[in-house]
Amino acid sequence: MEAQALPVFARQTGQNCVACHAGGQFPELTPYGRMFKMTGYTIGARVMPFSVMGVLNYAKVADTSKSDDPAADFQKNGAGVFSSGSLFIAGKVTDNIGLFSQITYDNYASLNDDGSFSGHSQADNFDLRYADRFVDGNRDLIVGLSVNNNPSVSDPWNTAAAWMQYVPAASLTSHQFSDASTPYPGYGSGGNIAGISAYAFWNKTLYAELGSYRTANQGLSFMSAGIDDASKTKLDGGNNPYWRLALTREWGPHNFMIGTSGMLAHVYDTGSDTSDPGNLGHYRNNGIDAQYEYLLDPHTVTAQLAYMRQVQTYSANALAGATAAATYVQADGVTPVDAANASDTTNVFRAKLSYVYQAKYGGALAFFNKTGTSNTLNQTSGFDPAGCAGAVCNASSTRVTGNLAGNPATSGITYEAFWIPKQNVRIGAQYTAYSKFNGASDNYDGFGRNASDNNTLFGYIWFAY
Repeated sequence: MEAQALPVFARQTGQNCVACHAGGQFPELTPYGRMFKMTGYTIGARVMPFSVMGVLNYAKVADTSKSDDPAADFQKNGAGVFSSGSLFIAGKVTDNIGLFSQITYDNYASLNDDGSFSGHSQADNFDLRYADRFVDGNRDLIVGLSVNNNPSVSDPWNTAAAWMQYVPAASLTSHQFSDASTPYPGYGSGGNIAGISAYAFWNKTLYAELGSYRTANQGLSFMSAGIDDASKTKLDGGNNPYWRLALTREWGPHNFMIGTSGMLAHVYDTGSDTSDPGNLGHYRNNGIDAQYEYLLDPHTVTAQLAYMRQVQTYSANALAGATAAATYVQADGVTPVDAANASDTTNVFRAKLSYVYQAKYGGALAFFNKTGTSNTLNQTSGFDPAGCAGAVCNASSTRVTGNLAGNPATSGITYEAFWIPKQNVRIGAQYTAYSKFNGASDNYDGFGRNASDNNTLFGYIWFAY
């Protein structure tokens, strides 16, 4: 879940939401919004530092028939739900220190044995900053430090990995194909870890940031509060570097940025013993991104591009466990399973164009494309389970979410229309159409399900006070 236009910041600055957010389209920032963030959320006066947010969702998947249990595979399909709520503690602390923090309640966090759902709260985004600004006739320099729990949550542009996904969706299986779940550029470390980064913004032109991350434990455990120990992301030591570099220019109603970022992370397999080096894997991420904004009332245009390349090297123990399935089920009988790759490379590209009129009526078009290496380690369908003795049976395979090819290729387009009746309420509808899913356009799960069967109509009402 991503943060959005906060009434606490509007109260603090005395500005309405369109001052910080492009056409009121939270969370996309204007140049003023980026300046507010880089100066540590300190512009304006101290006010009551609380805001709340809620999201209502609706999702309907195109085809639910190719499933052994549609009620489980497409929970609450076609039903409106109150998906989540957040409490924000944010704002100016001193003239040089400011805070943005978010605690989120997921109304559908877990499924009970009786078919009901239980909610759960956990730490979401956290960004505590110290910043200072030095201005004279020859320079305009902002410098700062950010203590945060999500690589790139400190970034002021919405092409950053932590910010490009912006419309929250419920934790329901009927929502698993909505735009929020399509491929986005991201870092292999994930979030809810602990890091510190130093940044500088020189003459409104060059932005640079360098940081390092570690496990959010001991005195930093509040950054992963609400996540059970087995599910927490655990890093090896504190040397997991993150970096960001961007060039930007403003002229008249136009502003443009082009940038690059990356991270190296040593991550233990989820739920594994961190004293065993055989459970330690490695991620290397490198990305490029660009953003253009045109802001001249009553028109707002935003264009975004982002690309991320990730090389994941698997732990020794993950590879050792990859030989559990011995054969494939095929038309001519069974064949041996290829040995798993020791590493995989994935490439994620996203492009988005949006337009808002009078900060009320808007639309967007987004394209997503994920490609990568094929690996039997990532295959979840087409196996001949133990005991079948070569018979054609797919008992160990997975419908709907299964991957017959062991390939991550997924692509499609999301169409969106939205209305902002007042500055802290947004009502929208998205339609996500897939041309490829889990490595194929047709029969991607081995049970006849096609990528287009996952096309999803998604609606939302998003509000904050």
